[in-house]
Amino acid sequence: MCALSTLSIRICSDEDLDLLAVLNKQLIEDEQNDNSMTAKQLKERLRTFIHGGYKAYLFEECGETIGYALVDHGRQPLYLRQFFISRNCRRKGYGKLSFERLQHFLGVQNLDVEVMYWNSPGYEFWKSLGFRERSIYMRL
Repeated sequence: MCALSTLSIRICSDEDLDLLAVLNKQLIEDEQNDNSMTAKQLKERLRTFIHGGYKAYLFEECGETIGYALVDHGRQPLYLRQFFISRNCRRKGYGKLSFERLQHFLGVQNLDVEVMYWNSPGYEFWKSLGFRERSIYMRL
């Protein structure tokens, strides 16, 4: 891998949907989400998102995909619906750097994010970046 300083962000298009679906499936597995959609279904859902008010962003380093983010641009503050760093890139500074670059790329100070209650690593990651709780979202 290259140096962290070469990390770049690019906006996704339809050509990236297969890759995004695979990464989204890994995110669902890692956060132990109860979403049972197939990669094909996730691809179509992501297509709907990026043709609506969302944009997807790929994090890349030397041509290798490090992760992605899905941001709802129809909300204020912007809502970070999905954020994923590839498993082989974790605990190396890519998550923090990717988030910082995304925040700069978007030109915002404030973002909203949700974390699954049982996702302790995710919760600790977001807290380490300065996020604080604002509500408790519940489901029956």
